[in-house]
Amino acid sequence: MTGVLEVNSLTTGKVFEDLGFTREESAHLALKVFLGEQVRIFIRRNRLSQARAAARLGVQQPKISKILNENLDGMSIEYLVKLVARTGGTLEYSFTPPKKNRRRKDNSQTSAT
Repeated sequence: MTGVLEVNSLTTGKVFEDLGFTREESAHLALKVFLGEQVRIFIRRNRLSQARAAARLGVQQPKISKILNENLDGMSIEYLVKLVARTGGTLEYSFTPPKKNRRRKDNSQTSAT
């Protein structure tokens, strides 16, 4: 078919790695995005104005504006976790270890001969 773009061919499902970030950077960014989204969901579900959301979460309104506009620059994971905790919800998290104990490729440990 012409004119149809297969999304599966564009990404592996790890968006930040596909954009060139390291595995560590990708994990950090994905966690920030997840936490920001939880705050946005809370605000929308409760139909809070930015001012009411700010008062309820104990922050200034411009921070809420940035979160609603998906601008998490300058916000740490710790800060976002605090906001999520202040919603009163339960934060669930998980880690899935690799299936095999794969050795990481680390070019800094290879010796030049």
